[in-house]
Amino acid sequence: MRRAACLAFCAALSAGPALAEIPDHTIRIGVLNDGSGPFADQSGKGSVVAAQLAADDFMREAPGLKVEILYGDHQNKPDVGSAIVREWLDRDGVAAVTDAVNSGVALAINGVIADKHRTFLGANVGTSDLTGKFCRPTTVQWTFDTWAFGNAAAQALKDVGAKSVYFISFDYALGAALERDTTAAFKALGGTVSGSVKHPLGATDFSSYLLQAQGSGAEAVAFADTGTALVDGVKQAAEFGVSPAQRLTGLLTEIVDVHAIGLPLAQGLLLTEAYYWDRDDASRAFAKRFAEKVPSRVPTENQAGVYSAVLAYLRAAKAADTIDGEAVVDEMKRAPIADALFGTVTVRADGRAIHPMYVYRVKTPAESHGEWDLYSPVATIPADRAFRPLADGGCPLAK
Repeated sequence: MRRAACLAFCAALSAGPALAEIPDHTIRIGVLNDGSGPFADQSGKGSVVAAQLAADDFMREAPGLKVEILYGDHQNKPDVGSAIVREWLDRDGVAAVTDAVNSGVALAINGVIADKHRTFLGANVGTSDLTGKFCRPTTVQWTFDTWAFGNAAAQALKDVGAKSVYFISFDYALGAALERDTTAAFKALGGTVSGSVKHPLGATDFSSYLLQAQGSGAEAVAFADTGTALVDGVKQAAEFGVSPAQRLTGLLTEIVDVHAIGLPLAQGLLLTEAYYWDRDDASRAFAKRFAEKVPSRVPTENQAGVYSAVLAYLRAAKAADTIDGEAVVDEMKRAPIADALFGTVTVRADGRAIHPMYVYRVKTPAESHGEWDLYSPVATIPADRAFRPLADGGCPLAK
C-alpha cells in the first residue's frame, strides 16, 4: 500500500509543472547602464523609463503578476557592474538584467548571470561576441550588434562610391568589434582599409586622430565609437575640413548624438539604427508615451530596445511560469515575436534577436521640419540579412 501511494504521489508530481512558479508572483528586473558618463543620453535614466513602460503594459495584461524595476550605474567599469549584478541576484531576487550599454561590462556580467540561472537581456550591447564565442543559454542580445552595424555601413559606403575607409576607434571591446566587423564586410565588397587609430574612452581632443585620417587619403572616415566621443569627433571633423571632403559614417550613432552635434555639422553623416521615432505610427506612438515621462526628448534605439526586450521577457516568463533563465530564454526562442517597435523578432539558438535594420542619412538644416526631424531613409536591411549568419558566430549553442 505504501508503494502504491508513493507511485500515485510521484505520478501526480510528474504530471504537474516541471518548474517552480514565479516567487511571490513578482518579477524584478535590473536596468544596468551608464548614468552620468558618455552613454548616459543614449541609455541612462531613459532606459529605466522604457523598462517601466514595458512593466506597466505587461501588468495590465497579467494583473496577477507584479513587476519591479531596479536601477544601477556601472560607471563603465566591469568590476562595478559585476558587483551590482551579484548583489541584485543574491540579495534582491532580480530575475533579469537589461541594457548594459558598455560591451566590456556586458561581457563581465554575462557569465555571472548565467551561473545564477537568471536572464541577461543584452538590449544594447554592441559586441557581436556576446552571441558569438561568449554566448550563453540565458542571454538574449536584442537591439543591435557590431556585425549588423558593420554590414550596413560597408554596403552604405559602397553605394555612395567610397572605395577606402579609415577608422577612428574606441580602445576597448566595442571599438575593436566595430572595426573588425566593418573591415570584414567592407573588404568582402571590394573595399580597402587605409588605416586606423585608437582613442581611450573619455577622449575629447580628436585633432591628432583626424589629421591621421586626412593624411591616409581614404575616401571615407568611420567612427568606431559612440556617445560623447562620436559627438566630439564629428564636430571636429567639420572644423578641420575632414568632412565633407571625406565621407563620414558613424558605426554606432544614435539620435541624441546627432542632436548634440547639430545638423549644420552632422549633415550627410551615414548611420544605421534599429529604431527611429518617426519611422511609422507605432514608433511615433511610443515616442509620444516616452515624452510624457521625459519631456522634450524622443526615445533612442537603446531605450526602445529596453522596452521591447523587457516586454518580450515578461511575456515569456509568464508563459513558462518561472524565472529560471534557461527556461525563459527557451520560451523566447519558441516562436517569432510580434513587436510593435521592431517588427517581427526571432530569437535564434545563439540568443541573437533578429529584425530589420535601417540605414539613414542625416538631413541638411533645410530639409528638417523640427528639432528631432533629423534622418532621411536610405535603405532597409531585412532581418535575414541584417545580422551575422547563425553558423558564422562560433556559438556552441548553434551547433
